[in-house]
Formats: sequence, structure tokens, C-alpha cells
Amino acid sequence: MAVRIRDWIHGLTIKQVVFSLITILSLIIFIILTIWSSHMVKGLIDQQAASRWDPEGGSAQISCFLAENVEMDEFKIISFERQLEQSLLEVLPADEQGGENGKRLFIDAYSSLGTATLVSEKGKLEASAVGIGGDFFLFHPLQLVSGGYFSGNDLMKDFVVLDEDAAWQLFGSSDIAGMSLMIGGVPHYVSGVVKRQEGRFAENAGLDKTIVYMSHESLSAYGESDGISVYEVTAPNPVKGFVYNCVKEKLGVEENHMIVVENSSRYLPESLIPVILNYGTRSMQNAAVKFPYWENIARGWEDVKAMVFLFQFLFLMVPVIIITAFLVSKWRNRSFTWKDVGNFILDSKDKVVRKIQGEKDKWEHF
Repeated sequence: MAVRIRDWIHGLTIKQVVFSLITILSLIIFIILTIWSSHMVKGLIDQQAASRWDPEGGSAQISCFLAENVEMDEFKIISFERQLEQSLLEVLPADEQGGENGKRLFIDAYSSLGTATLVSEKGKLEASAVGIGGDFFLFHPLQLVSGGYFSGNDLMKDFVVLDEDAAWQLFGSSDIAGMSLMIGGVPHYVSGVVKRQEGRFAENAGLDKTIVYMSHESLSAYGESDGISVYEVTAPNPVKGFVYNCVKEKLGVEENHMIVVENSSRYLPESLIPVILNYGTRSMQNAAVKFPYWENIARGWEDVKAMVFLFQFLFLMVPVIIITAFLVSKWRNRSFTWKDVGNFILDSKDKVVRKIQGEKDKWEHF
């Protein structure tokens, strides 16, 4: 076998060797790009809520970003939740309507952006703030340094989560869960401390400075809030686009006053092709939407993933073209005719028939 392979290699022309190396190199680059881009997408924790909530892949994660002039409140969100629940109950099979072990039918969250002044015994800090409601930390499971998260559904609205920078400025430590601070003269309690995301995208997206998380109610009452500007939901998706269309049609916001994103499919090839085709104009917006840092990061990686996908396609096409050209050349220089192919098929058929007949005769004789 080794001798045959060596003889075959020695029989190759320089042209064949060059094209073979190009084919192998292109496939290697394609595989490397595929593995790297998949790894980077999986690392975007804010985009993976659907897979965490439903590992079987039957749910969709949708984010809605509202224009500055849109007035959204908790009552409108509750109204939408009821409509979404009713829509799901109408289309889901009975065995999927009740969650196992008390699991809810869907999860959702909303958030507002603004600033707040925090005061402790050791210092004072004015920081960027995210006011949260619902299951915010299920969508954004930030890396905890100490303590834990709080839920926007808690009856008590006086918890905060600080990043490490804020924790050190206010307390001189990151192990501060349970300690108190003042926001607007009202006591609040540290639920946990998180690690701020790092990297060029994160810094350019708005994470180049201190950020704190508190309830939407606290930010509205004791800080400076721009109002609810983000709504997120993860729910069963019985047909493609079901949850996406529910958000667009039933949230109660005009389509030109919001941007709706299906996070769970935004990095698939069919979603990246429009990004490539609209590469020069997709950053242009008619709606005055201010994206939170996590969406800015996601959009940055969306551009990267689109370019990687384009290169994947090109590097995959190289071996396809070379192999196709090779097969066409072999076909044109073939030493057989269609009559030979027909005779070969007929001979093969006769051999199979004779073999079957022989087996049948053997069993009848037995």
C-alpha cells in the first residue's frame, strides 16, 4: 500500500501538486475559521438565553430596542405577557403547555439606562446604571466575583449589583455582599459583585467605565433614567418567527419606533447574508434607538461573523472549483462511452440476478 501511494505521488505533475496543496490549505483555513467563529459566538453569553433555557433548541430569544420617544411601562409589559401566553397556549400541544418541575412557559426581562450616585461610608460614586426588571440576569449571567444576583420580580427593590471597580471605590473590597449604601438618600444593599467584560468591543460598547445594576424602580426614583428602552423574551417557538412576530405585533409599539432582533438565529448563515449585502448601510437608523452595551457588542461580532462567513464561503469554493475542474477534465478525457456505461450496468444487473438465483437454489436444495 505504501509503495502504491509513493508511486502515485511520484506520478503527479507539478500542476497537480500545486492544486492539491491549495485544496488542502483552503480546507484547513475553512475548518479553522469555522471552529474559531463558533467558539466566539458561544462566548457571547447575552445571546445564548434560548439555549440555556431550552437546551433542546425549541425556543427563541427576542430583543426589542425602543426609540427614545416611546413610553413603555410595566403595565404594557404585563399586557403583552398575557397576550404572548394566550398565543402560545393556542398553538402548543397540551403536554408542552405546563412546564416540567414548575418551569415557566417563558421568561422575559426589561431594562432602562441611566446614571445614579451611590454613597457609602468610604466614598461616593456617580456611575452608569442599568435599571432592571423581570429575569434580567437569566439573559445576562455576568461573571460573579462574590455574592449573587437579584431578581427584578422581587418584592423588595433595594438591591444592587456592582462591578469590581465600583466595589473597590465604594468599599475598598469586592467581598461586600450584604453591605449597605445610599442611593438618593435611601438605603440599598449589595447583592453581588460582577466582573466587567473586557476587550476592544466591550470598551467601545460602553464598558470603559463603571457600571451598576439596580431595580428599574430604584433607578427611576433615585437616579437619572431614560425610561424602559429594552424588552427581552425567551419563549417556545413552535414555528419559525412565531415569537419574533408576537413581539413586533403585540408589544404595542409602532414598527418604525423599535428595532427587533432574533438573538437565537442572528449568527446563522441566512441571517448573516443580509448583513453582508447591507454592510455599508445597516448602521444607518431612522429610529432614535440607543443600544445598551450588550447589543453594541453583539452587533460588532455580527459584523465580524459576517466577514468570517464570507471568507469561509470563498475558502470552501476554492477546493470545490478545483475538484469540479478535475472531474470535468477527467470526463472530457474519458476512455469509455455511454454504451460502455450501459453495458457495465447491465452486466452488474445480471451478476446480481445470478447471485440471487444461486442463493435461492441453494436454500431450495437444502
